[in-house]
Amino acid sequence: MSTSGKTDELPPAERPYTHEMVVVHRVFRRESALLPRLVRAVPDGGTARAKQVAEHLRAYVGGLHHHHALEDELVWPLLHARAAQDDELVSRMEQQHHRIDESLAAVAQWTPAWERTADRIAGEELALALDAHRTVLLEHLDDEEWLALPLVAEHLTVAEWDLVGTRGLEQVPKNQLFIALGALLEEATAQESAHFLGKAPLLGRLLWKLVGRRQYAAARKVIRGPLDGGPDA
Repeated sequence: MSTSGKTDELPPAERPYTHEMVVVHRVFRRESALLPRLVRAVPDGGTARAKQVAEHLRAYVGGLHHHHALEDELVWPLLHARAAQDDELVSRMEQQHHRIDESLAAVAQWTPAWERTADRIAGEELALALDAHRTVLLEHLDDEEWLALPLVAEHLTVAEWDLVGTRGLEQVPKNQLFIALGALLEEATAQESAHFLGKAPLLGRLLWKLVGRRQYAAARKVIRGPLDGGPDA
């Protein structure tokens, strides 16, 4: 059975379920593709809409930063210590994180001016920076899924892997938990959804059904409405 994330079958109980990371990566793939489109769809001078998109962009950047910081802290050091024969690969993962940070520096440079003015030229510069960021990001996600996750499955314990997810969840503001869950479940198969929801307490699953799904759908409509033919916000 592949551990690269290209199957959603559950591994033996004693091995980490690294496919969780593949589903998380789908969220970053989706949002990194949407963001340049969202920026370009903002009308010249549409500052209210620019502010909405900029807030969504900051949430994306913050989520990606925390995601990579956890890997830098909890995954790569263990692989350096336990998979010495693959040290070059692990170093490549770390170097790709630096390249992603560099790509986001250009995004950060253009975001404030565009958010303030919704100027079309600034918007195009921001969208181009986001396009360039996505190119670097996808290279890393592909390498991590195909090359690094098998090392994680081989060399990390279940508890060490689960800590990455636990720490990631702790960093999500409580009022954004349903948004984060919805973003994940949007990209999940039925089996994957059952796995993620099964890790939540019963009350959390009930609240998701009663409140969370509608909350996420509403938030998604606000952000993606103009791309779906809805009115500009």
